[in-house]
Amino acid sequence: MAILPIDSGRYGSEEMRRIFTEEARLQRMLDVEAALAKANAELGLIPKEAAQVIAERANVKFVKLERVKEIEASIRHDVMAIVEALSEACGEHGGYVHLGATSYDIVDTATALQLKDALAIIERRLRELCELLCELAVKYKDTVMVGRTHGQHALPITLGFKFAVWSSEVARHLKRLREVEERVLVGKMSGAVGTMASFRGKGLEVQERVMRVLGLKPATITTQVIQRDRHAELICLLAIIASSLDKFATEIRNLQRPEILEVAEGFEAGQVGSSTMPHKQNPIDCENISSLAKLMRSLVVPALENIPLWHERDLTNSANERFLIPEACIIIDEMLRRMTRVLRGLRVYPDNMKRNLELTKGRIMSEAVMIKLTERGMSRQEAHRILRELSLKSISEDLHLAELLKRDLRVTKYLTVEEITEAMKPENYLGEVDKLIDKAVREAREALQS
Repeated sequence: MAILPIDSGRYGSEEMRRIFTEEARLQRMLDVEAALAKANAELGLIPKEAAQVIAERANVKFVKLERVKEIEASIRHDVMAIVEALSEACGEHGGYVHLGATSYDIVDTATALQLKDALAIIERRLRELCELLCELAVKYKDTVMVGRTHGQHALPITLGFKFAVWSSEVARHLKRLREVEERVLVGKMSGAVGTMASFRGKGLEVQERVMRVLGLKPATITTQVIQRDRHAELICLLAIIASSLDKFATEIRNLQRPEILEVAEGFEAGQVGSSTMPHKQNPIDCENISSLAKLMRSLVVPALENIPLWHERDLTNSANERFLIPEACIIIDEMLRRMTRVLRGLRVYPDNMKRNLELTKGRIMSEAVMIKLTERGMSRQEAHRILRELSLKSISEDLHLAELLKRDLRVTKYLTVEEITEAMKPENYLGEVDKLIDKAVREAREALQS
């Protein structure tokens, strides 16, 4: 019975959700038990035949989820229920299952295995998004539009410039993710308080061999649990990525307003925007991204709260992590998929961009004229004062700024009518946009190659 939208399949890809199913979680814990048995046998701590049987039977084909739940209902210990179920499946060799280990040797290492698979998907999605933004940056490199600050028209930019900024941001997230993987994809096999006493002088070798089998790094030192700063760092990073996606989505939503309409989310032929207003074309994917970002950011608090555990460990992290880690990975997976879909289907309206550039009747080019006047010898402060005065007059009298400039003797003393006309063209005041886009795209693509 599905309760949460994640359970029903509404959010997250099947590929990502599959990693966090009960069966997949059980299998990874069994994988750890099998690796432990193999390491113990190699070091002479258990018979090799026992390790072979444990490895063969450490599979959900033999250790059924239903049986594990049945045992847990009786003994009220989830990991011991797995140990008992696996021991049953191994017959006479079952007594060697879990030898030397504590529960969180299995739990934390299994979590690292899940995260290894999940982060591979997240990295792939980030790479796809980054490459798409690079393509859009190049495609719209020369599409001039209004740059806005404080919600007001500021100076001209290009749509490609906006996408290049985003591509650079996503490239940084890729680098951060790779760095975090170094600290998160680690396992442990260190016993009840982390001293490895139960492995009879061979603890470091056992841990090294277990992690080699599983493809994880061994933690340098732990208590009974892997320290939660590692998981907290990952959740914080996923929240930062979610916030970037929220930023992109919010920008698209704002630019889709009918009074602006410079870009818009795609709208399929049979799609319905409203149950009562047939004309509506709502940016539902972008709104969904912004909504999920709120939830993702909320996960940061419990992740940070899990760092201070009592002494060598307590259980106050356990319950919330059952939600925290799967939710974080599934939510960011959904957000990345949706943002990629939005950008692939994005509708772009260059004519509306040209229209909006003229909304302020040339006032958006006041800085360009001010700079041109300073080049000809006028002081910067005087040029600023004149342009401010004429801009206010342009507003109050509803006149184009160019008209006022061309009949103001303080300006025409320094600039000809032709020079004013050229200075008022948005495409002539784009600064180093081309070079900046090229640099951002080049560096983003280098990040994709590394």
